[in-house]
Amino acid sequence: MRNISPLMGTMGLLLACGGTAPQQAPTPESRPAPGPAVAPAPPSGASAITAEEVKRRIFLIADDSMGGRGTPSPGLDKMAAYVAAEFGRAGLVPAGDAGGYIQRYPIDVYRLLPESSAVWASGRGSVRWEMGKDISLGEGQPPAGLVSGGVTLIGGNPLQGGSLDSAAVTGKFVVLVLGPNTNAVAVQVIPLRPAAAILALPDSLWSKAPGLATIRVVNPEEQPSALSLPPVLYVSERSLALWLTQAGASRAALQPLGRLSATTIPGTTLHLQMTQHLVEHGSAPNVVGILPGSDSTLRGEYVLFTGHMDHIGTASSGQGCTAKGADTICNGADDDGSGSVAVLELAHAFASAPARPRRSLVFMTVSGEERGLWGSAYWAAHPTVPIDRVVADLNSDMVGRSDTLKDSVVVIGREHSDLGTTVDRVAAAHPELRMTPVGDRWPQEGLYFRSDHYNFARKGVPILFFTSGLHPDYHEVSDSPDRIDAEKEARFVRLVYYLGLEVANTVQRPRWNPDSYRKIVQGGN
Repeated sequence: MRNISPLMGTMGLLLACGGTAPQQAPTPESRPAPGPAVAPAPPSGASAITAEEVKRRIFLIADDSMGGRGTPSPGLDKMAAYVAAEFGRAGLVPAGDAGGYIQRYPIDVYRLLPESSAVWASGRGSVRWEMGKDISLGEGQPPAGLVSGGVTLIGGNPLQGGSLDSAAVTGKFVVLVLGPNTNAVAVQVIPLRPAAAILALPDSLWSKAPGLATIRVVNPEEQPSALSLPPVLYVSERSLALWLTQAGASRAALQPLGRLSATTIPGTTLHLQMTQHLVEHGSAPNVVGILPGSDSTLRGEYVLFTGHMDHIGTASSGQGCTAKGADTICNGADDDGSGSVAVLELAHAFASAPARPRRSLVFMTVSGEERGLWGSAYWAAHPTVPIDRVVADLNSDMVGRSDTLKDSVVVIGREHSDLGTTVDRVAAAHPELRMTPVGDRWPQEGLYFRSDHYNFARKGVPILFFTSGLHPDYHEVSDSPDRIDAEKEARFVRLVYYLGLEVANTVQRPRWNPDSYRKIVQGGN
């Protein structure tokens, strides 16, 4: 309603009552003083999501003072406190530990002793790689003592077919020489758990970047399947190729082409010795808040909005951040400052809307994603709302760039449930957003398995994972806030707002594709 001045209010009242309005305008001396201006109502709902707010938040979250938000780190705890304060400002109901917004999960920090940790070969192609200098530990369990075994080279491109049985790897040091960006596919067809150890290049599925070999952070509640992995060791491509040639590997075996195949490297044995000690028992945060729904029945069901607030820290924190010149902080503006901003903007937008959706909404920023999806795995195992009542998870990870997708967003997992058709319908209903949902542009990357939504999908929750994709600044110090396209991200977040509203207000819960449900939920893949 527009502001009405006192003078016009008097005239309107006289005319409405049948009176006569003054025939002569009052002199300036007799005019009433104007009343105080009424401030316009603040934007609410989708209109509260603006490029200015996105930009403001990105520059806060990805500031150097956050120290790259490694798990664990003071910067990550600072980030969690900021999110909790914002959830409180939005009026969300706390859904963390002990009546607060923050849920903490345990982590243990170990230090490897480089002087007594190494990998070396005997026989043909002798070599010695020192931990922290030539080779580093990615994932998996370090051996309790000395481990020795023969060498199996697995090469080829899993996208071109082929599979292997466990006999090819049992008790062996398995060296992966695969086609580019195919590790995520390979892990589904290679039974690697019986291996003594795995040697891989740093772009392996298990770690987005290699950490320093002297630091190892473990989530003691991590799924047993992850803890039972053999040690995954990272070695430089040049060093690995030189040793394989000296050990007598054929040129054909070293080519990452054709179907998957396994080749035994005869006459050589690899040995692994690692010593570590516990530095500290610690913890890391998730932040969770709820906006209760308006429907007396449906408010007991939930739509989950997620993004991860951690990144890979600094060049000295052991998560793979590499300094470039004087810049030693991996700020993680896009990965995943942008997703965290999306969650915060959505929380404020829904909380400010004139009407509440029928279902309740859960907003959550998790940590430990870069370590192995730890925070989301913990919440999925220790949910603060009944997880079988969560009808959908809408996950945002790296949604702030427009390098290749200016007016579109990649939607991972759309084929696994009817959420795919829902997001298409919502986008079509809002052409003003200029935001087109598109399918997976990078199937070889295995992105479905690489962000937090996967832990909820495994529990039976239909998901959509939104991303604008990888770019040259991925896990680099150059992933800085000035490179975020705040205008595009604001349009994207509005799309998720309308999508969330649709899911929250539709009586029918989102439905799985039956084949996908069997594979992902019942099959545990």
